[in-house]
Parts: sequence; C-alpha cells; structure tokens
Amino acid sequence: MKKFNIRKVLDGFTAASSSSSSSASLQPGNRDNDVIQETLQSEHFQLCKTLRHGFPYQPSAMAFDPVQKILAIGTQSGALRLFGRAGVECYCQHESDSAIIQLQFLINEGALVSALADDSIHLWNLRQKIPAILHSLKFSRERITFFHLPFQSKWLYIGTERGNIHIVNVESFTLSGYVIMWNKAIELSSKTHPGPVVHISDNPMDEGKLLIGYECGFVVLWDLKSKKADYRYNYDEAIHSVAWHHEGKQFVCSHSDGTLTTWNIRSPAKPAQIITPHGKQPKDGKKPEPCKPILKVEYKTARAGDTFMILSGGLSYDSVGHRACLTVMHGKSTAVLEMDYPIVDFLALCETPYPNDYQDPYAVLVLLEKDLVLIDLEQPGYPSFENPYPLTIHESPVTCCEYFVDCPPDIIPALYSVGSRQKRQGYSKKEWPISGGNWGQGTQSYPEIIITGHADGSVKFWDASALMLQVLYKLKTAKLFERARSKEEKPSTDIVDEDPFAIQSLAWCPESRVLCIAGVSAHVIVYRFSKQELTTEEVQLLEVRMQCELNEVDSPDVAVEQASAVSTPGASSSPQSNAPQTHTSTSSNNSSDGLRDNVPCLRVRNAPLKQSPGYQVELIIQLVWVSGEPPQQITSLAVNSAYGLVAFGNGNGLAVVDFLQKTLLLNMSTAELYSSSDPHQKQPRSPRKAKQPSGDNLPKKSCMSGLSMFYSESVKKLRSSYLSLCDGSDGLVGSEDRCKSPTSGSGSPSHSDDETKQKFLERVKSKSKLISKSVANDFAKMSRKFSMAADQKQDGNVRLQHSLPGQKHAHDVEAVSRRKAATITKTQFVSKINARDNSFNRSRSSSVTSIDKESREVISSLHFCDCLSRKSEVSTAASLWMGTSLGTVLAISLNVPSTPEQRLQQTVGISFCGSLVRLKGGILCMAVLDLTGALQPPAYECWYDPNAPEEERERTRRRRPASPPSTQENQDSHYAVVCSEKQAKVVSLPSQNCVFEHNITENSFVLRADVVAMPAGVCIACFCANGHIMTLSLPSLRPLLDVNYLPLTDMRIARTFCFSNLGQALYLTSPTEIQRLTYSQETCDNLQEMLGELFTPVETPEAPNRGFFKGLFGGGAQSLDREDLFGELAAGKASRSLAQHIPGPGSMEGMKGAASGVVGELARARIALDERGQKLGELEERTAAMMASADSFSKHAHDVMLKYKDKKWYQL
Repeated sequence: MKKFNIRKVLDGFTAASSSSSSSASLQPGNRDNDVIQETLQSEHFQLCKTLRHGFPYQPSAMAFDPVQKILAIGTQSGALRLFGRAGVECYCQHESDSAIIQLQFLINEGALVSALADDSIHLWNLRQKIPAILHSLKFSRERITFFHLPFQSKWLYIGTERGNIHIVNVESFTLSGYVIMWNKAIELSSKTHPGPVVHISDNPMDEGKLLIGYECGFVVLWDLKSKKADYRYNYDEAIHSVAWHHEGKQFVCSHSDGTLTTWNIRSPAKPAQIITPHGKQPKDGKKPEPCKPILKVEYKTARAGDTFMILSGGLSYDSVGHRACLTVMHGKSTAVLEMDYPIVDFLALCETPYPNDYQDPYAVLVLLEKDLVLIDLEQPGYPSFENPYPLTIHESPVTCCEYFVDCPPDIIPALYSVGSRQKRQGYSKKEWPISGGNWGQGTQSYPEIIITGHADGSVKFWDASALMLQVLYKLKTAKLFERARSKEEKPSTDIVDEDPFAIQSLAWCPESRVLCIAGVSAHVIVYRFSKQELTTEEVQLLEVRMQCELNEVDSPDVAVEQASAVSTPGASSSPQSNAPQTHTSTSSNNSSDGLRDNVPCLRVRNAPLKQSPGYQVELIIQLVWVSGEPPQQITSLAVNSAYGLVAFGNGNGLAVVDFLQKTLLLNMSTAELYSSSDPHQKQPRSPRKAKQPSGDNLPKKSCMSGLSMFYSESVKKLRSSYLSLCDGSDGLVGSEDRCKSPTSGSGSPSHSDDETKQKFLERVKSKSKLISKSVANDFAKMSRKFSMAADQKQDGNVRLQHSLPGQKHAHDVEAVSRRKAATITKTQFVSKINARDNSFNRSRSSSVTSIDKESREVISSLHFCDCLSRKSEVSTAASLWMGTSLGTVLAISLNVPSTPEQRLQQTVGISFCGSLVRLKGGILCMAVLDLTGALQPPAYECWYDPNAPEEERERTRRRRPASPPSTQENQDSHYAVVCSEKQAKVVSLPSQNCVFEHNITENSFVLRADVVAMPAGVCIACFCANGHIMTLSLPSLRPLLDVNYLPLTDMRIARTFCFSNLGQALYLTSPTEIQRLTYSQETCDNLQEMLGELFTPVETPEAPNRGFFKGLFGGGAQSLDREDLFGELAAGKASRSLAQHIPGPGSMEGMKGAASGVVGELARARIALDERGQKLGELEERTAAMMASADSFSKHAHDVMLKYKDKKWYQL
C-alpha cells in the first residue's frame, strides 16, 4: 500500500495558490506597459571598444618616428600601443597573440613594420584613425631574429636564426631573390656556424655596405653590389647590439662580458678600443673582471659637444640587489641612472632622421617593464620629463574600480585644484617631446570620472572626459594607520597576509562629494571634501562587533520588537547614545580563554593628523575580532549624504552607521532582518554577546551589534529555547567552518524529544486560524524542517555548549507562538511571494545546490532610496534596501529628522519592513522608477565645505531629495527594479506585485548589473560570466542587446567591470590597462570623429649638406639603386616555400592610404616619373611640330629659290 504524505499535498496546494497569485500579478503589468511609452529600442544599442588606457602590459619592443613624433610599443601578447601628444592614443592587436620582437617606422610615411615571435612580419597603415594591417608575410622555414629598414627605402632586410638575410619589398611584401647566405658571408674565417643574426644596418655614408652582426661575436661588412664580404671582424664574446658612428668609419659592439669594442672599418684585425664601463680595472694591467652583459648600446654624435654613448646593463656581478641602470657616457663623464624596473629597451631621440648627419640627441626614452621614462640629456643632472600619459594606473595593483558619467560640472575643477598640489617637483622644464597627432573633433562633452582603488590603500580620481584619461587626485588611506616595519612587527590581528590596506569596494556621491571606502581588513572610512587644510587631533573611531553563532540566536519575532525599540528616536537604551570610540580605547584585548577579543585588524595612528585640502577623514569604522574569530570582509557598501548614513554588510549581517553623529544605529544578522512571515527565511542568528571584562581591564562601551542588549535575560532564554527547536542543533560552529551555513551538512539533533515537537505542531495548527494563511504555510514548512532535523546525524564540527531544560519547552514554545501571532497581526509585513519565488526553494540549480548549502547568506547589495516599502504606506519615506546572496530583497524604513538641527540632535528611527521580492541568484543591483518609467536617483545633499564658516556652510547646505508624488490607497506610484545573478524583476510599489520578470541566463550567471540612464530612456545593463553583454528595457524587461563580447578568463575582469550612464562601460583588461567600451549606437557612430589622428602631414627635413669639397672628392654619402640589385629582373624570384604572403584586412580606405602614404616617397616618385614622361611626350610632340615646320619652311625656301634662280637682278 502506497504511503500517503500530507506534506506533499500541502505543498501542492501552496504551489497552486502561489501560481495563481503570480499569474494575476502579471496582469497589471500589461496595463502599465500601455501607459509607459518605452522609447529605447534595439537600434539605440551597439557594442564596440573605444580606447585602452594605461601602461602596455608586458612590453617587448619599442619604436619612434622622429619626424611624426609618434611612439609605438609592442607587447608579449601581440598588442600594439601608439602614442602621440597627450590624449592621442591608439590600441591595435595582431591576430596572433605571439610576442612582438621588433618594431620600426617607415619614417614620415604613416606606416609601421612589426615582427612577431611566430616568424611573421606585418605592415600597418597608420593614416587611418584605427590602424589596419595592409600586408603580412609568414616565414615557414626560418625564424626571424632581426630586421632593418633603411631610411627612405622600400627594401627590408630580414635576418634569421640560421644566419641568412632575406630582402622584402615593402610595397608588395614579396621576397626578393637576393639572399645573403651565412656561409657566403663568413666563408673560411670561421669553422663553426656564427649563430643567429642579431644586427643589420647599412653604412651611414655608403648604402651599398651592409653590416651584419652574428651572435657568436662575428661581424661582416657586406658589399651588396659585388655580393661578397669586404671585411670580417671577430671577438671572443657574444654580441648583443651594434651602433654606427655617423661618419661611417667606426662602429661599436656591446658584448656579453660587459665590454664595448670600437672598430675601425678598415682595421678588422683587432678593435681600436676595448672598455668595460662598470668593470674594476686591475692595477697590474690584466683584463678587467667580467660584468653582466651590455644588452644595448647607442653611439650618438653632437655637432657642438662630446659624443654620447648610452648603454643598458653591464653592471658588475658583485652589485647584487642593485636595480637596473642606464649608463650615459658623455665625453669623460659617466652617469649611472637607476630605474625602478628592469629595462626592456631604450632609444636616443634625435631631431634628424638621417643617419649620416650629426645626431645631437636631446633625450633618452627608456621602456621599463612597468613604466616609461623620458630623460632630458640637455639639462645638467639628466632630469626626467613629466609623463602626460595615464601610465600610473598600476602604480599599486588595482583592486576595485567605479565609473561615473555625467557628473556635476564643478567636480573635475575641484579635484584638479587640490590634486595639482600633489605633483612631484624636479621634472624637466621642457615640453613632452612625443607630440605627434591631432585630437579628435567629437562633441561628447559631459564630465566623466573613473575612481580606482588600489592594494596599497590609495584611491585615484581620473578625468575620463572626451575619451581621454588624466589623473586628478590621489588619496592615501594607509596614512591613517600604523605600519609594521618588518614581518616580525606585523600584528597578529591581520586577516590578510599582504596589502592589509587594500581597497575592496567604494561608494561615492558626486553631488555631495562624500566618499566611503571599505578595506580588506574589515574597515570602513568616510571622507568629506574640503578646500581648506585641517589638523585633526584625534580621529573619530567606531568599533563594531559582527559575529554570528548558533548557540545564541534571535527569533524573528524578537527581532521585530527590537526594531520597534530602535525606531523610537531618542530612546535612552538605543545604541545611538553610545559615543564614538577613539583609537585609544581599542587596546589589544584578550578573552579569559586567551582568544583575541574586541581587537581591530588595524591600529589607528595616535599622533595628530594633518589633512591637506581634498578628502579628509570623517569617521573610521572597524570590525573587531570576537572570541578568537576574525571579522568577515565587507561585501556591500552604500552611503547617502542626505540621510547622513553609511551601511555595509557581510556574511554576518548588516550595520548602519550615522556618520554625522558618529554612532551605530543598527547591527543585526541577516536572519533577524527577515519578517516573521517570510516563508523562506533563513535560520536566524544574532551577534555574539560581549565578553565581560576582567578585573584588570576597565569596562568599555562596546559597539557590539545586535539589539539583544536591550532585552532581559528571560527573553534571551526564551529565544534560545525556541531556536533550539527550530535549528535542530544547539552548538557552536568551529572556527574552520565559520563561513558555513547552519543548515549545511548534518546538524546536531535537537535536545527536545519527539513528544514536545508534536505538541508544538498541534499548538501551531490551533493558532493558525488566528493568523494569516501565509503564516500557516510558514509553520507547515517549519514542521518539515523539524522532521528533517530529527533524522540528521550529529556533526563532528558542531560542539554542544548547553542543553535546554526539558520542562520549559512547552511553556516557551507556547509563549513564542502567542508572541509570533500577536506581532504579525500588529505589524503589516510583506508576505506575498510569487509562485516561482516559492517554488524556487533557495537553490539556483542542481549543480550549485551544495554550494548554496555551504555558504551563509551574505548581504550582497545595498541601496538607499525614497520609496514606499510597506503596502500600507501612502507617502514615500527614506528606506534602505538590502539584497542577499540567496536572492532576497529586504527593506528597512528610516525616520530621518527633517531639519539640520534636529538631525544632529535626534536619532534616526529604524523600522523593519520585511522582504520585498525574491529572485534566483544573489542580488546585484536595485533601483526605483517613477510612474513614467524615469529613473529616480537617491536623495543627496549638495556639497558644502565642512571647514568653512558656519554662515557660509548653512547657505550652501541643502538637501535635494527625490520627490515622487504621494500615492492614494490601492494605487501604485512607482516601480522597484531588482536584478540578480539569474533574473530581473520589476515590482510595483506599494502593492509589491511583480509586473515583469525576465530570466537573464540559465547556464551562466551575471557578474555585474547596473540600472543606467541612456539618452532615450533607462535600461538594465548586464555582463555575464559567459562573456555576453546584455541590455533590458525598463520596465518591460525586453531584451535590447545581446552580444558575445568577452568570456571571463580572469577574475580581474569580474572584479572591475562596471557600467555607467549614457552607454559607457569599462574593465581592467590587464593588471596595467583599462579598456573602455560603449554600448550606445550614437557613440559608435561618432567614434571616428572623437578619436584622434596619429598621422599628420609634415615635411621631411632636408638632407645634410655634403659640402663643396666632399662633393668634389667623393667624400659624401654614396647612394645605391637597390631596385637594380633586388628587383625581379636582376635577382630573380624567391622560393615560394620560404614565406607566404597574406593580404591584410585593411579596408579600401587603408588601401588608398597605402597607395598614397605607406610608400609615399615611391608613389610620389612614380607620379613625378609619370609627369616627366608626359612632359617628355609633349616635348617630343613639340619637336616633331618644329621639325615639320622646319621642313615646310625649307620647302617654301626651295620653291622661292627655284622661282628666282634664272632671273637677273633687274628682272626682280
């Protein structure tokens, strides 16, 4: 016989009733949608990248155009970054992710050649705003090690690992049949293979002579015309680089033993000079001790001064621990410049592009692993230039990021004025020499600000307006705390091993300029902006105990009484009356059993704090250790300037702090915030009680959370007895399972017997007639929990601390039942849950059910607003909405005193409203819309200087509330928009009916969601873990955009991705770079106008004057017709299997640019040749006409002669 289960029947009735109510709740939504005309359509959205800011991650190569003044940097991931003047930047990416090994500009041609580690070379057209590849050549049989493109030449020399040199026509990107084989180059001078080609360059004074450097130390001067080597130079040490003297008579080689060898081209037997710049010279004349390799050397001459020899590396081996250095040898002086990071490459910047002229270097550009440094060579001491690019994003690793668009117009000048005082001194007085390109002509003019939080506790404000990025102001939060000088002095209370001051999240109000940050050491700091300097004698400090345990838990009904207790302003027992603690009151306290207790993770400095103009600390809030357990990190943060409140939450619960009165308003666990009528409420808990101070310690005012301090011991016993039954376990979770849910695993069996449980269920059924049907469903579900708890086995991780007296169970349960019924009848809590919410049963999917069981409910999102949080309300009130990691949105009503005087004297009242709505997955964002569908921003207070005189402060201080119209009874006035990891819902208020619902994703989850304002309306923007970026209309939640943009490959993206208004978004694409993108069609259409231009028409400087005697005696530069040597007619065709030509993806615009600009000199020569041919043709026609005219004249002259030949003179 099949067993009948009454609980399944009850579940079926519950699901049916909820389903009917859910379907009915969708009816008003259709009518509302008819009233609200949504203007946003899918045509308003398009996704595209805009700009990438920051330092190129893992740089590998660099090039500079001395005429166009453009810098190119390549990276190990195939990325290419181009820089002109400040604000002119461009990002490109090779199709291959291989490292860029070398870059070289076609000087003043608007083109760039790149060589990659996958043995491919590419030609980039830079005459477009978005550069594109015109040609590619992929080598298949040999590996590329070095290439060289002479100035104003179309023939590219490519050296390979085998030691051969191939020649490529840059115009067509085809190989020439002319090849310099390694065995022909060295012939019998070496018995072994010379190794890869590490250097190629032509003689500055003779283009027909090619200098080839091999890794083994072999150098060959090759004659291109005769196809043989003129001279061969050999040194015992490996070569890293070679540099010419501009006269072409000498060259310098850098070697692996730290030596520099100088060679005269006509004296190959031995070097003219051997020096070891950093080697110790022995007194006995022996060879200096070997040093580290000199990786690169540059040999530059000056017209009116000594020669410059600049090198990297070459330090002595005994200089262990020294930083990387750049050595500048100018005449007899040697300067060693220490760098903060290893040197990747460097370039000496010169005015002339001609290698056969005096170079006159004016600066050295040094590319480091994490920085770009430009050194002035013309000023004593070699000062560096002030870098105008935003390359300091990674000065300390970025830990969080926020993006604010359409800010108040006065905020950027205010931040710049205080930030300009923070700039370093000692920079070069000259202008930044990389000044190529032109700014874009875009019309986007709204203020944009990016705020980045860093691992060292600093916060940076960036001006991101008009597709530019410039640092405005830097705030250092770590200066408020004491630092450990060494690891031994590191306090044992730290909960993180490294970066204890790192910023975890931040909240900013642009209108009031109030900033609130949360750190990884469970601390919150509130800042106010002031233009005046301030010296703070003692920083205001508030300590909060937030710790939940299973042995002391609060029932929801008592939590309601707690709420009513604190909602009365000015109550003598309220925690608002507690004065803020200062750092002197938090010495290291230990409990009686030796565990840390009431100890914060960081120590605030005792000395007076001098605060410069800018952001000044208002209040520090620290979570403290509780009986040996560290505080949990803060997971959500919100601040409101109009209310003067800051709220933060974590896995233990919620805390609300009044930063005007410096008091703690609320500190409760998540379960205590639930209404007692919530059917899926979590098992309630409360913070741990404060330990009694020992005799040695004076009693201190504790900021422990929880409102249990306001109740008598009898009430606490009642609550403990009641929750012992509900939880099915009565023990304390071990420290190793501190983050687990009380329902995870097998709990301890209840200490009450089955008879008591049955009596309790009977009383519940008898009382259910007096309360609402939803409450009866709650108790029915509770009865199922009891039966499951009785079958559970005892968990070894749960330690029993005490058992409840059995004789008090019945009395306690009966009292709790009466209290529960009376409380729910008295207070109107929201208990209506949609069918899908009820059937969801707390798990997002079967694959993550175990994860949900193992995690406690965390406050994941907070939002201050003015709305109707109760069904019975007819006028809006200040509220705080809380979203949890299990999909619940809870509401708290705030009674904020109206006038500024009352606000500083009276306390803020708090009352609990229960849950508003439930969704699948953790809550990510919340917002409020009015009846027209417009976004209702939170109330704010206009900025005023807190250090200004009182009369000026009162004149500027005023509150700007969001003022939606009041509603009549049974009429909704606005909408609540809630988005979670799985779905989005729109709920009408105050009826709390779900009018629209949309499941965003089934197989993935949303990482970031924001309600953003577009020019044509409001929408929800979402970024999913599978890489999709989506937008949903409001309030109907219609999908408007769904693009597979970027799969989640790094948690950095998930941590920093953020949307903003007007279709803007950004994320940290690498540890050093910010990628900005737009999802607005209007911005995409105007992007070409907004972007800057890299290439600008500039005349090439005139070639150096050869002089009369040099021209007369042949002492000047010798030119070479390379076409006759490398052309197909002279050299033949190259092997097809050597390399494959790949046409680039450049557009027609790029092809036109290639025809007119990439090989511009050759194109102009062709045009000139055509014009010359036309002129020659015209000359030929004129000559023919003159010859015809001459013949005609001769004929006429002959006829005249014949006519008058036989006549006498007198017959004429």
